[in-house]
Amino acid sequence: MPMPIPDAVLPFWREFERSLGSMASERFYEASYFADSEASANHLAGLVLAGTKRATASLAWGLEFDGKQAPWPGALSVVTRWDGTPVCVIETLLVETVPFEDVGEAFAAIEGEGDKSLRYWREAHWAYYGRECARIGKVPTRRMPVLCEQFRLVHPAPVPPRA
Repeated sequence: MPMPIPDAVLPFWREFERSLGSMASERFYEASYFADSEASANHLAGLVLAGTKRATASLAWGLEFDGKQAPWPGALSVVTRWDGTPVCVIETLLVETVPFEDVGEAFAAIEGEGDKSLRYWREAHWAYYGRECARIGKVPTRRMPVLCEQFRLVHPAPVPPRA
C-alpha cells in the first residue's frame, strides 16, 4: 500500500513523475536516509548516486516495531540526505528476509559499503543492528531476521548550478 508523499520531497517527486510522463505515486514506499548518523547517511546517499550502493539491509524486527511494511519489487523510494534533501529515486528490485548469519558475500558486495567484503558488512551491520535492537528492546542474535533489498537508481536529483 503506498504511503503519503512527505511535503518536503513532494516538489522533487512531482518533477520525477513529469520525467516519467506518468503517475508513480501508487508505487511510493518512503522518503528516508540510510544509517543512523549524518555522516553515514550522506556518505551512503553518495554511494547510491555513484552506482556503488545497489542494496540495503534492514533489521526486520525494527520494521515490525515501527509498524512499517517491507518494500516490494517495483516500490519507489526517495533517498535523502540526513537533512531531508532529496538525492534520488530508487526502485526496489528484490526483497528477501534471511538470518543475519546467512547474508552472503554477493549481497555485501552490492551493498557497496566499506571494502565491500562480507567481513566488513558483518562488523558494520552487527554494530548498527545492536543499536537498533537496543532501541526496540531486543537482543541481537546471529539468527535475527535481516531484510535484504536490492534496488536500482532510477532518477537522480538535478545538480544545482555552481555559483
